[in-house]
Amino acid sequence: MYAERLRVPTRWWALGSLLVASFWLAMAVAVPETLAWSVTGLLFLLLIALLGSFGAPQIVVTDEWLYAGRARIRRSFLGPATSLSAPQMRLAAGRDANARAYLLLRPYIATGVRITIDDPTDPAPYWLLSSRRATELAAALSAGRSPLP
Repeated sequence: MYAERLRVPTRWWALGSLLVASFWLAMAVAVPETLAWSVTGLLFLLLIALLGSFGAPQIVVTDEWLYAGRARIRRSFLGPATSLSAPQMRLAAGRDANARAYLLLRPYIATGVRITIDDPTDPAPYWLLSSRRATELAAALSAGRSPLP
């Protein structure tokens, strides 16, 4: 069993809060105080919604399934999983990418896993997933797999 949430980094929350606070400062001198506080409160709610939803995807590996964001696939259809370092991930998501591949990428996570799909009916040749713990994810996907003949 493996589970990971692709949360946004703390610095994004800090920068977003500073942006909203600077907006409040600009509004406080130009409009009535209650309007400035009301708009600032709405902006904070918007910030929470945006960063919360962008960091909401999970990667979960169970005995039978791999869940990656909204997608899922039976583990019986998975081929080898390869842990990718930051330079390898950059190439896999850029120059070497296949347009038919399923991608769950986050720009604030440098490493990831490439999982080959062994399902002839699936148009995606592989899944490319961002992961902060790429080696653990690859090991979890390889655990329980029978060796190839």
